[in-house]
Amino acid sequence: MTGTRSSYLMRAGLVRNVRSGEHLTTFVVSGVATVLITRLILSLSGYPQIGGKGLHIAHVLPGGLLMLIAISLLLGYVGPVVRPAAATVGGIGFGLFIDEVGKFVTSDNNYFYKPTAAIVYLVFVLIVLGFRFLTTRRPIDPREELANVIDHAVEGVAGGLSRRRRAEASQLLGVVGEDVQGRRETESLLAACPDDEVELAAPVDAGWQALHRGFERLATHPKAPRVAVAVLAVQVVAELVIAIVVGQGLNHLPVLGVTVGSVLSATFTVRGALALRRGNRARAVRLFELAVLVSLLMTQVFQFAATQFAAAFGMLLDLVMLGLLRAERDRMRRVVEEAKARTRQLPFDQDLPSVPPQDPPDRG
Repeated sequence: MTGTRSSYLMRAGLVRNVRSGEHLTTFVVSGVATVLITRLILSLSGYPQIGGKGLHIAHVLPGGLLMLIAISLLLGYVGPVVRPAAATVGGIGFGLFIDEVGKFVTSDNNYFYKPTAAIVYLVFVLIVLGFRFLTTRRPIDPREELANVIDHAVEGVAGGLSRRRRAEASQLLGVVGEDVQGRRETESLLAACPDDEVELAAPVDAGWQALHRGFERLATHPKAPRVAVAVLAVQVVAELVIAIVVGQGLNHLPVLGVTVGSVLSATFTVRGALALRRGNRARAVRLFELAVLVSLLMTQVFQFAATQFAAAFGMLLDLVMLGLLRAERDRMRRVVEEAKARTRQLPFDQDLPSVPPQDPPDRG
């Protein structure tokens, strides 16, 4: 590894965080939930104005303050502990900010600008797609894995490591090859970190872990495949009905977009159901995931344009289905990796079952 040329980004100091996907999900979920809750509270309270005498304190201002707090946390503290909190606070702040996008794009500062819902939804979709493009263009380098282990050790050197944090660091170190420069020194550094069970409460981490375990239990239920097919089919029909009723006919552009997206989702759903019937569970999960992604990234965009924020339930349903499908995909991948590991550990003389010698046939 010492003679391998580093990529430009790594040489520039841009090392990826292996948990960036979790932090991005926290940011996006916090932001979307903030937009929906803010709209609900304002609707129930009659859209009050905070201020008076010609003044109005828009909620974009506390949104900016929360984003400033998130940036300050990331700039002021080292180690992985602070990132879940910063992602949550930053997501809430961004949600308060983007909720008022109607005021920024209209000459009359119209908060109720009709395409606002579609713009907000599209912004979050572009954030997710752009981030995934930047982080998945190439696989995680072993040196990046090692850098993430050292990131854990940074907090351990100063304040000690709890059993949970040490286990996370050891798990990351386990996937780094022995030939990676600095691995042995990092292992010694982790061993030198004192034990300390006092750590910053991480409700976000605990919440995501509990949610992932719940998704895995639901995904492995015997009736889960049939329920998934039924939910996807019902969602396609419901989206078409809602869009046609609210959009006043098929000539409305958002309705046409919903129709095209629904047809694509239905196609992937039918193909997934056929693959499931043939016993190819892995292919079925991939096709179901494509159906949900089409709904999430295409159908819901037009649905929001047609029905404003009434499409929020469809978006939440897509996110739940995507979580279940990805949990099942991760479970199947772990099963395959464990099977390969057992095969590599199997002794050579146990590769094939031994056949007892047989007597020659009686030719008499």
